[in-house]
Amino acid sequence: MKNVWIICRKELHSYFVSPVAYLLLVMFAVIFGFFFWNILGAVVYYSMESLMAGEPSPMNINEQIVRPLLSNINVIGLFFIPMITMRLFAEEKRTGTIELLATSPVRDIEVIVGKWLAAVLLYAVMLLSTMLDFAFLFKYGNPDWKPAAIGYLGLLLQAGGLLAIGTFISTLTRNQIIAGAATFGVCLLLWVLGWVGEYETATWARVLSYMSVITHFDSFSKGVLDSKDAIFDATVIFLGLFFTARSMESLRWRS
Repeated sequence: MKNVWIICRKELHSYFVSPVAYLLLVMFAVIFGFFFWNILGAVVYYSMESLMAGEPSPMNINEQIVRPLLSNINVIGLFFIPMITMRLFAEEKRTGTIELLATSPVRDIEVIVGKWLAAVLLYAVMLLSTMLDFAFLFKYGNPDWKPAAIGYLGLLLQAGGLLAIGTFISTLTRNQIIAGAATFGVCLLLWVLGWVGEYETATWARVLSYMSVITHFDSFSKGVLDSKDAIFDATVIFLGLFFTARSMESLRWRS
């Protein structure tokens, strides 16, 4: 565990000594801030319209604001996750330090988990930046914090799985652009698989729909903690790290 934490700290340091982490944090916060302002403005506008029309409707902040915002964070993360993972091993290959990792006394699993954990922590910091907007909402509104907390848990679990996939893809190439593009393609595919279930009811369609990450985020966004969705995300994390370990093992044999 000590080696995992050392590698994690080293990887986090490499993020923050360069403009990468700061650029991602600023872009993530600005894009989410726009979504927050837009959704809040739309809710206020339509509420005022219904009030002036003499047909006031009760406002449900969790359903009208919090849940759409969580979904928007999910969409933003789809674009930012490849940027986080594309350099994890591709950069090591490009600079030639991957041979040092492969022949070092540190176990492969410690290297893999350390790098993956650093990526998860960076994404968690990005999620924390969105809480500034939610703090404004909680100060002037009265949303239920429990569905929001469960939604954030779902975001982190889903991101952990996609980051594990991106970590694996990063071991396959020395080109960061290729690693980022391939990770984005796979993540996008895991999103759209669920679309098949909207018009097809065959067994293969239900299987594809079940494999979609967005299918398993829906319950989290509603504030429902379902064990099958958490198990699915944990399985994606395990498979991503498992295939990364097999890829690292092949690199060790070739070194």
